[in-house]
Amino acid sequence: MKNEKSKYQLILLLLLLIFIIPSNSHAQKFENLVLTPPMGWNSWNYFACNVNEELIKKTVDVIVSSGLKDAGYIYINIDDCWHGKRDSLGFIHPNQERFPSGMKALSDYVHSKGLKLGIYSCAGSKTCAGYPGSRGHEYQDAITYASWGIDYLKYDWCNTENLNAIGAYTTMRDAIYSAGRPIVFSICEWGVSKPWEWGRNIGHLWRTTGDITAHFDSVVNHGTWSSFGVMQIIDKQDGLRVFAGPGHWNDPDMLEVGNGMSYSEDRAHFSMWCMLAAPLIAGNDISTMSKETVEILTNKEAIAVNQDSLGIQGYKYSKKNDLEIWFKPLSKDEWAVCFLNRRKTTENIDFLWENNSITDSFSKRDANFSKTVYTIRNLWTKKNIGTTAKSFTTQIESHDVVFLKLTPIKRK
Repeated sequence: MKNEKSKYQLILLLLLLIFIIPSNSHAQKFENLVLTPPMGWNSWNYFACNVNEELIKKTVDVIVSSGLKDAGYIYINIDDCWHGKRDSLGFIHPNQERFPSGMKALSDYVHSKGLKLGIYSCAGSKTCAGYPGSRGHEYQDAITYASWGIDYLKYDWCNTENLNAIGAYTTMRDAIYSAGRPIVFSICEWGVSKPWEWGRNIGHLWRTTGDITAHFDSVVNHGTWSSFGVMQIIDKQDGLRVFAGPGHWNDPDMLEVGNGMSYSEDRAHFSMWCMLAAPLIAGNDISTMSKETVEILTNKEAIAVNQDSLGIQGYKYSKKNDLEIWFKPLSKDEWAVCFLNRRKTTENIDFLWENNSITDSFSKRDANFSKTVYTIRNLWTKKNIGTTAKSFTTQIESHDVVFLKLTPIKRK
């Protein structure tokens, strides 16, 4: 049996050397993937290294039964620590104790449920948790992932001494393309070398910041690195919207909904990721989530703002006393509007639409409220609440949002 396995791996390696590597000159990223921001789940935020086959299967089952699949969450992404060792030919294998059936069998199970499987690696010699990285094994790993039926690769940036980010990520992009299986390529370089400026032709999404943490408004110092609260992550998105669009998204990191913040903070977090046209990758324990967490993650009207076919990232229109107003142009001449209260006190809103003519030079869309009347729909109460013909007056609780959609109905 061992001899047969080694023979098979040797054949794979020969095919790799003869047919795949020489095709670099024609390599590119796979197009027409994630034309709207990808949606799914990732193991890291809640489970970190405590991943195994049973957990992934259980998560898959609950994603289907809870309504998350129907809401659009289709990528089930295993993060760091799934790795076993490389064999004598350099091919990577999963940890046999954690994934006894192997990744191909797990992939088949995920696909049988109508979902897709994602995996994690790193551009460096080791992953962030110290497991084998892909440096020097990019083509081997890509062909291995393709043979397993992998659909999504998150590619991290630890242990990358003397590597050039553009070169390293281009190498893995080329390897994926040469392996022949369309795989969503997630650049996780933390925004260090401004991947939004070069990532469009290499990956399908790129991290714009360091790691998120389940805090609304604070920075957590870990000694040699820091993780950032939701508000800090949002602030780091300024000026980046012009780089994003269908098939190439800014990624402000995974969702922390259900991981310890308050209900209003989770709702604000989710609303703003929808406004940012960010990937919606849940990071909680799906099997134990509360009714409120399900309500947030499966709000199809909020998700529709994120998944709008126009693919335009929202922007901050104004800020006063830590009350921010964000606008996002949508298809069909609609707009999403989000009032975000960053303060620790309740704030009053009195917004006179006619005094605020919205012009977005990037999307070439405008909303002239003095000429056009829009209906107003509250996306969390799921109720129509009047029109823009009158001033919008309400209260907004601390660390919360009022999330609206505007639909044009008539011209004045």
